[in-house]
Amino acid sequence: MMKVLVTGANGQLGSELRAIANQFKEFELLFTDVAELDICDKSAIDEYFKKNTIAYAVNCAAYTVVDKAEEDKTNAYKINVTAVDNLAKACKEFNTKLVHVSTDYVFNGFNHKPYVETDQTSPNSYYGETKLQGEQAFTQSGVEGIIVRTSWLYSAYGNNFVKTIMRLSEERDSLGVIFDQIGTPTWANDLAAAIMQALLFDSNSPDKKFSGIYHYSNEGVCSWYDFAKEIAAYAEHNCTINAIEGKDYPLPAPRPFYSVLNKAAIKSDFLITIPHWKESLHQCMDLLIEKK
Repeated sequence: MMKVLVTGANGQLGSELRAIANQFKEFELLFTDVAELDICDKSAIDEYFKKNTIAYAVNCAAYTVVDKAEEDKTNAYKINVTAVDNLAKACKEFNTKLVHVSTDYVFNGFNHKPYVETDQTSPNSYYGETKLQGEQAFTQSGVEGIIVRTSWLYSAYGNNFVKTIMRLSEERDSLGVIFDQIGTPTWANDLAAAIMQALLFDSNSPDKKFSGIYHYSNEGVCSWYDFAKEIAAYAEHNCTINAIEGKDYPLPAPRPFYSVLNKAAIKSDFLITIPHWKESLHQCMDLLIEKK
């Protein structure tokens, strides 16, 4: 079995990879978070790679608190840039292929059609800037592997928009949610499955190069308002969701107004089928409702 190192294993995506690991018998997944492997520490990474023969690494570790990153710049840079640089260089040295997860926030959100991988990057938040610099560190290292950009991630694990709206729509009679920011929700379980499918495809395709940037989100398009409406409706909560403008809910970090991603490349290159966001949302919510 090929060993796959998963960093940031306690986050949303890492937790979903853990949940589906037994579906991919070809791989042995090694789950690490900061307690087991601090990827900000280059010597710790080198020591880990010397002790373990790793075929692939999937970097799920990230500083994702977008607004806090505007002030906590040191830690955001350390996790989103320095750690990626460390990991990419180690993977290059030890002949390990790397999958690094990035974000729609590398774009400024001024597009009017779905972003393709070659579109000009221009982040408008410090979080987005560090994620872009992480991509650049990956590329400059010369490591073999892929970058996967995603958007509006949620799951049955951790804190996220779906859980927040489920809770608030049960507690309150009405909520105001932004309608003028457009994108696509992504169930982390689907993204985890897509990453594993890419690894499986690559492991069975020795003549193909495993490289480049790819976009992945669920299919379809919505606003945060539409997303919240669907969550409250599926939960059967009697809460009125009101549409508000982004300017009426100011936040420290600017958000992209439009961040729909074109997924044609990842679907074509790795033969991946992507579900619609509503279908995946309902599956995730069923899991959350079962847990209650």
